[in-house]
Amino acid sequence: MIKETIQKSIERLFPGDSGRFVVEKSRNFGDYTSNVALVFANETGKNPKKLADDIILGLQELPEMKEIVSKFENAGPGFINFYLKDEVFVSHVKEILSEGENYAKNNSLAGEKTIIEYTDPNPFKEFHIGHLMANAVGESLSRIISANGAEVKRACYQGDVGMHVAKTIYGLKVIGSKFENAGDLGSAYARGAQAYDENKAEIQDINKKIYERSDAEINAVYDAGKKISMEYFEAMYKKLGTNFDFYFVESETGPFGKKIVEENLGKVFEEGEGGAIVFKGEEHGLHTRVFLNSEGLPTYEAKELGLAKIKYEKYPYDRSVIITGNEVNDYFQVLLRAMYLVFPELEKRTRHISHGMLRLPSGKMSSRTGDVITAESLIGKLKEMVLEKMSDRELEDKEKTAEEIAIGAIKYSILKQSPGKDVVFDFEKSISFEGDSGAYLQYAYVRTQAILRKSGLVEGGSVYPPEYPVQEIGELEKTLFEGLPNALEMASRENAPNYVAMYLVELCRAFNAYYEKNQIIGNEHTPYRLALVSAVGIVLRNGLALLAIPSPEKM
Repeated sequence: MIKETIQKSIERLFPGDSGRFVVEKSRNFGDYTSNVALVFANETGKNPKKLADDIILGLQELPEMKEIVSKFENAGPGFINFYLKDEVFVSHVKEILSEGENYAKNNSLAGEKTIIEYTDPNPFKEFHIGHLMANAVGESLSRIISANGAEVKRACYQGDVGMHVAKTIYGLKVIGSKFENAGDLGSAYARGAQAYDENKAEIQDINKKIYERSDAEINAVYDAGKKISMEYFEAMYKKLGTNFDFYFVESETGPFGKKIVEENLGKVFEEGEGGAIVFKGEEHGLHTRVFLNSEGLPTYEAKELGLAKIKYEKYPYDRSVIITGNEVNDYFQVLLRAMYLVFPELEKRTRHISHGMLRLPSGKMSSRTGDVITAESLIGKLKEMVLEKMSDRELEDKEKTAEEIAIGAIKYSILKQSPGKDVVFDFEKSISFEGDSGAYLQYAYVRTQAILRKSGLVEGGSVYPPEYPVQEIGELEKTLFEGLPNALEMASRENAPNYVAMYLVELCRAFNAYYEKNQIIGNEHTPYRLALVSAVGIVLRNGLALLAIPSPEKM
């Protein structure tokens, strides 16, 4: 990258001083700017303006600077601005065309093994909008980390035992144990949850029998319900573009987690009230959590502890990333502290990333449970709105395109925010073809492909002349220049896909402005302008893929 070239060139003048100054991309003050003169003026007592002049004289003599920089500018109180040559921007367009789908990928994390756990819907409950939130963040981060060269494995952890299952099975018994789909399971869970206070003993007994697999009737209902749930979840994963490598379930992690807690009783854990086994978090500035309840059954905490070890045994990871809602942040702090005392090496490799809540406007759109908004219903409502919006358009598969736009709308609404923030979902804005939306990005990509089809040229770069006439470099070329690689690097470093989302919106605005001002086809500049359009299409497609947002060819 040009930034690294400038950084290393300055370091040649100041050996051993790497990292004490910054080089940043700029629009208002050259193409790049650095505070190097200010930093060293403060340290040496020299005049920053004079020092900047001296540094510029030194940089002008370096071959690598002569090749890429057209002008150096002493920018006042210790800053130096760098203006790049036009050929640098044109060369970058060629690089995009040449690399195609591999453009922006790098090897900064080569050799690292990362496992990312996300989505985590529980069997016997419906796939709700919270799962959409976790899936969007987790799938995008998986792609971002992979694009930086790491080996990435996707994992899904599901609660196939626990009180929610017992409540569902109780609900199924109330309605006659007849069920055909995940919606029926959701309704049964709602009934069981509502009946819990008055039927606590019976539901707790069901819970115990599920763990023990000791009741043939309950086992039959359990097995059938779990099968329906898993098939339903797989259909959702396919719709969202996710393929998991590993599935972990609480019926596996529970017994192992219980064993770990019992082995560390008196060392990490201790007996609490009513015979429960707890971790005294107060001793570590946290709060107490139960790991084995009074009946000796493992809680979520114990299961998570077992999961960390089971994950590592199946896939010896360098980094384990866990995506959850921020409502369990306090719980995870306690869990990670207990993990540090039991499995210190695994705790060092574990990173918990929390996301906010996905909230809808005041208008209710509830599932059949009355209090849960399912992912399916949200996607379906948006899809209907998109179909109505596109009613006058001729498309080969309008249903498929409408669903791709709906899913893109949801994912972009989630990913444009930093991961910890809540998202208030706006139906109309999310599918607007103008503005800050997934549909806006998709529509810009569709426009690039329509231009290329109209020109009679195929997508890519090989059909274009090897050299194009250099025009005056404008905002579009500068927005294209290293934008996606920089966004990808920041997204990976900060575990924040919003860097990619923000860059793509910036690129779409620059492209649409260029399109409005310039005739693409039918003039002397057509070869260069088509190359530019093709490069924009490649960057948009690659960027959308990093966000796991579909790229329709027509809209």
